[in-house]
Amino acid sequence: MTAVNKVAIAGSGVSGLAAAIQLAKAGVEIDVFEAKPELSALGSGISLQGNALRVFDALGAWDDIRAAGYPFEGLNLRAPGPDAPIVAELPDVKTGGPDYPAAMGMPRPALARILLDHARKAGANVHFGTKVTGLEQGGDGVEVFVDGASVGTYDLLIGADGLNSAVRGLIGIETKPEPTGMGIWRSFVSRPAEVVRSELYYGGPVYIAGYTPTGDDTMYAFLVEKAQDRFDVSDEEATRIMLEESRAYNGPWNSIRADLEGGAHANYTWFTKHIVEGAWNRGRVVLIGDAAHSCPPTIAQGAAQGLEDALVLTELLAGRDAVDASLWDEFHARRLPRATAVVEASVQLGQWQLDGVRDADVAGLMFGIAHQMAVPA
Repeated sequence: MTAVNKVAIAGSGVSGLAAAIQLAKAGVEIDVFEAKPELSALGSGISLQGNALRVFDALGAWDDIRAAGYPFEGLNLRAPGPDAPIVAELPDVKTGGPDYPAAMGMPRPALARILLDHARKAGANVHFGTKVTGLEQGGDGVEVFVDGASVGTYDLLIGADGLNSAVRGLIGIETKPEPTGMGIWRSFVSRPAEVVRSELYYGGPVYIAGYTPTGDDTMYAFLVEKAQDRFDVSDEEATRIMLEESRAYNGPWNSIRADLEGGAHANYTWFTKHIVEGAWNRGRVVLIGDAAHSCPPTIAQGAAQGLEDALVLTELLAGRDAVDASLWDEFHARRLPRATAVVEASVQLGQWQLDGVRDADVAGLMFGIAHQMAVPA
């Protein structure tokens, strides 16, 4: 017997669909309400660490995800300049354990499609173009309002509706994402044969230049700069800016520039940070994923943390016979310190660059967090 029989989920991102899959597999009636009119996944590609892959295996989606992505081991550091020499080859901590690659890159839309397919096959109802706009809690349930109208009473509402979560505001949590001071250009481009793992360039006109393979013939490239107001630039101007900022970097960047000149699109976002301190739930409404916490992708743990939120929550719901204080105490004990450590480390790595700190123990911080993540949530 599970603690819930009927659950509403706001948001069809990675965290929301992971929760939908696990609960539907346990026999729970699931309604996912997604405000967007159709499946979408912003951004060009995503980096997934081993602890994220471990969750996909628990969902039953690992085989499909492995086939759609590009697994790799290690990280290369290169220097700017004509030859773009590799100056260090860093091993990865296998945060998912020995049965999984250290990391994997894949296109975001492919990941979204796979998770949606698994959610529907498990029996979840996914409704696009439907936004949770209100809720009323009673002693043993929460009435959910979608687009202003009641859609019924549920045992639980999971707010997995992202950075600008509507559910977060509906339950009176005022915490919101804040800019960290960095912005990132991204582009989805072809993968040169020499790129077989993530590579980062430090130095030059931007804070970080890099790329991650996402498939046999694709990768996403990125440039991290000081945050600027670039949100209204045209597509042509976006491409021009990314081209110009990349000219100090060579090696595979020569191929990236050729793709940009050939029409590859460049998009721009700011890095943000936030963590809901204290309880992520108010009664029978709980936040997970980016609704509860966000961080810069400096250690590529954002998606993994949202997936872990979903797995821990659904494990507790499936293993208990009541939604009570002890369930929430265990959920927060397992999730809040871990997510907080990731957010703080991710922000610190960026802040060291913003402050021009040259003797920071970057490797020590990254490996320290990786070893923490290697212990299952």
